[in-house]
Amino acid sequence: MKKNLRKVFPDHWSFMLGEIALWSFVVLLLTGVFLTLWFNPSMGHITYEGSYDQLRGVGMSESMASTLHISFDVRGGLLMRQMHHWAASIFIASMMVHLLRVAFTGAYRKPRELNWVIGCLLLLLGTLEGFTGYSLPDDLLSGTGVRAADGFLKATPVVGTYMSFLLFGGEFPGESIIPRLYIIHVLLIPGILLALIAAHMLLLVYHKHTQWPGPGRTEQNVVGFPMLPVYAAKAGGFFFMVFGVTAIMGGLMSINPVWKFGPYDPTKVTAGSQPDWYMGWPDGLLRIIPTGWESVIFGYTISWNVLIPILLLPPLMLVILMLLPFIEGWITGDKRDHHLLQRPRNAPTRTAVMVSLMTFYGLAWAAGGNDIIAIKLDLSINQITYFMRVAVFVGPAIAFWITRRWCISLQRHDNEKLLHGYETGIITRSPEGAYAERHLPISETAAYTLTARDRDEVYTVGSDTDASGVASPNSRSEKLRARLSSWMYSHNVQKPTREELEAAHHHAEHEAELQSGLDHPVDGHQFDDHRLRDTTDVPLRDH
Repeated sequence: MKKNLRKVFPDHWSFMLGEIALWSFVVLLLTGVFLTLWFNPSMGHITYEGSYDQLRGVGMSESMASTLHISFDVRGGLLMRQMHHWAASIFIASMMVHLLRVAFTGAYRKPRELNWVIGCLLLLLGTLEGFTGYSLPDDLLSGTGVRAADGFLKATPVVGTYMSFLLFGGEFPGESIIPRLYIIHVLLIPGILLALIAAHMLLLVYHKHTQWPGPGRTEQNVVGFPMLPVYAAKAGGFFFMVFGVTAIMGGLMSINPVWKFGPYDPTKVTAGSQPDWYMGWPDGLLRIIPTGWESVIFGYTISWNVLIPILLLPPLMLVILMLLPFIEGWITGDKRDHHLLQRPRNAPTRTAVMVSLMTFYGLAWAAGGNDIIAIKLDLSINQITYFMRVAVFVGPAIAFWITRRWCISLQRHDNEKLLHGYETGIITRSPEGAYAERHLPISETAAYTLTARDRDEVYTVGSDTDASGVASPNSRSEKLRARLSSWMYSHNVQKPTREELEAAHHHAEHEAELQSGLDHPVDGHQFDDHRLRDTTDVPLRDH
């Protein structure tokens, strides 16, 4: 027990992103329990006679009436409602940013592939949990979203109508959808989320936490603080910070004001109605896909303009995310365990792939607000739609190229710092009258960190036949793997060799000796050589 409680965890601000997701989930559980005490998940029709004057006498469902009751008549009810909604947005946003941090730093490599898959499933379930949650009040906006979900189900070939009847208990809207969404929201998905979060944390402890490279940090150790008392105190304090910020947002920033929307009525749906932001990118794809894409196959109508953006592309994006570590592992053939993180610049192709996926997501998300953009910027909604149709294909490709070139240029910059040191801002003049800026070697710690990475090896294909002249059955896949490996690594700038570093160091010492005592005043100032002599003895060591 003592050994486990004294387990060491590394410390870095980027590791707190996952903690934000964890603590916001705790806030969701706490505020959700409060809300369940007063919420009535019923579609029974009543006339509202509560304290909100503008809706008094209006017919609505009991779930809508109980939401208004919580907002206006329960002490602290509106605060808890808004904290719950803000915590849901923070939960999904922090999971997304945490996922990006893990991907950009290569933390999903062996042995953490399973934990990456669990994280992707958590993001999916969190999104579905958010959808079921904001559908419960049965207001005009959420009712529009449920109606859209019914249309998506019915667009499923062959079984669509059966799925819709099963979920709604008959024709839309029926009497069962809100109670069923309630059970899914408070029981089914939270139970799965708790189990996956527990598995996620257990695997984190079992595999030990990744750490950034630096002096004393290797693939075999962890440099940091013990869980008790240091890390537990810091994590506990961070929980109260997340809780406090969520409480401030819930108290001061209005979100989902259902009393402004009114109860659901399909005749009153307006332009500008949008789902919560994390459901916005499929909505954007739905808005920009050309209309009229339908086929009739064996008497069944296939609505491609709904099937592709809603039922095919989101699952495809999720599958691509899940497969990233496995695809990278196959291309590299790397079977080693990795506990040291990579800087994004040192994996240019991986970084560029993630940025291209982010660009596709961002453009699709922006397309979900094409009507709002058109109104606010006084633009044509048709022109925005046509632009987005092209941008979702061209944008990710441009983002990939720019990101990879950017990372490669940063690799060159790191090598320059290792070989020639950093710019001191000291200008010297040679006896011949030439001006040059003096460089000093970077610190040993910085040099260690920059060189603490493996050199990339491009995979090459062996012979297509064995010793007996029999064709290899895997030659085609090996050729594909070699091409992908070349595409992934051939442009990378490798770290300098030990010989290059030593030669650069000796050259710097030689230059310092030549410059010593020969400097001339520049702009009326005489520069002191002690700054150079005091630091040139620091050796640069290859990792």
